[in-house]
Amino acid sequence: MLDLDTRTAILRLSRQGHGIKAIARLVGVSRNAVKRVIRSGEALVPTLRRAESLEPHEDRVRALCVTCEGNLVRVHEELLAGGIEVAYTTLTGFCRRHEIGTQPKRPAGQYHFAPGEEMQHDTSPHTVTIGGRPCAVQCASLVLCHSRRQYAQVYPRWTRFEARVFLTEAIVYLGGAAARCMLDNSTVIIAHGTGSDAVPAPEMTALADRFGFAFAAHAVGDADRSGRVERPFYYIETNFYAGRSFADWADLNDQLRLWSDRNFLRFRRSLQASPADLYATEQAHLKKLPAYIPEVYALHRRRVDVEARVNLHTNRYSVEAGLIGRHVEVRETVDRVRIFDGHRLAAEHPKLPYGAHLRHTLDEHKGQACHRSRVRPPTPIEQLLRGQGDELAALVDALQTRHGGRAVKAVQHLHRLWRDYPTEAVRGAISVALEHGLLDLQRIERMVLRRVAGDVFRLPLDDEDDTDG
Repeated sequence: MLDLDTRTAILRLSRQGHGIKAIARLVGVSRNAVKRVIRSGEALVPTLRRAESLEPHEDRVRALCVTCEGNLVRVHEELLAGGIEVAYTTLTGFCRRHEIGTQPKRPAGQYHFAPGEEMQHDTSPHTVTIGGRPCAVQCASLVLCHSRRQYAQVYPRWTRFEARVFLTEAIVYLGGAAARCMLDNSTVIIAHGTGSDAVPAPEMTALADRFGFAFAAHAVGDADRSGRVERPFYYIETNFYAGRSFADWADLNDQLRLWSDRNFLRFRRSLQASPADLYATEQAHLKKLPAYIPEVYALHRRRVDVEARVNLHTNRYSVEAGLIGRHVEVRETVDRVRIFDGHRLAAEHPKLPYGAHLRHTLDEHKGQACHRSRVRPPTPIEQLLRGQGDELAALVDALQTRHGGRAVKAVQHLHRLWRDYPTEAVRGAISVALEHGLLDLQRIERMVLRRVAGDVFRLPLDDEDDTDG
């Protein structure tokens, strides 16, 4: 097939009066090729059109693609079952050329953001080794779109409370907020709706009003719209976590903050500058921070239990004993738990890890702890049985271990056996039972009855009845 330049040269030489043989010698092609080009009179290369084996079955392929939900392997199997012999690669090529079951490719665009125009926020699940143990974490990030300055932190869970804490810390760290915060349609921030119809939750709207920006959600599935924040997550996973060890959550977030500060100063070839250079221009266009930024907290209402403790996220915090049975207000911040009785601060504790099932007791509350496991004095019946020999004392101990506490009912049953039957028979049966680990008092009673049978309960004989008569 001759290319465009060769065909153009052949047509030009022909118009100049050169013969076919001369043109073929000058261009370096065959005379038949020169004849075909001159006969067509077009410099454009003709499209090579070949018949396709699946062309007669195009409607069948389209229908099967819908039925098989786009699975071309199943489509190929159904075609073979229907007697249409075709290679799988032929099927995939045919579907690709005719756009069957595929979306037409669209060229990727670029987003350009003016200084202070937009910032993007998102989260990503990661697995990180903390304290020698792998932990599932949520990495949150906020990026200024113009300068690419980034703030990232890691949390054990991701709720609306953590979102408010993170966004407050991030905006303060960045020195202000951009006019718009682009995010996905996560229900942590969005109360209802998607895309342009998304409505943030009231507490998130209040946070946005405080810092002077507005939330905006991109269309569902349009992840490219938040590419400024999506792309750095891979860099965090492959560069930051690799080769680093973390003692606890605080150590992890401190190292992540220092790592972000170093990247802020690093020159980037794609930008032909560092984020620090671009941030110098963008900083003046950010919304100014308010003069007062209140501490972010979550409010909980709890009732003080009988041990003078308040339960929060499976952890228990002590309060004064006078609040037992009363409802209190618990304010959870990022690192503290404060308990209020009305307007009075009743207790303040360091925040324990989520789901740790731990207790924290303040020094002033340690003397008021109620010990339910105090030693109770033995009952008179227990004292009596323990004084009748080592066998009965050992059985009393075994019954209390099995039933817990003082085993009052079991001890009373044992006292009845000792009172109703001969002492030696009871001791002998108990010795055998303890030797075999038997603690069932009914079976022990049957053993006693077998020992005293014929001695204590001897029935009169028939001839004795006749003699008496």
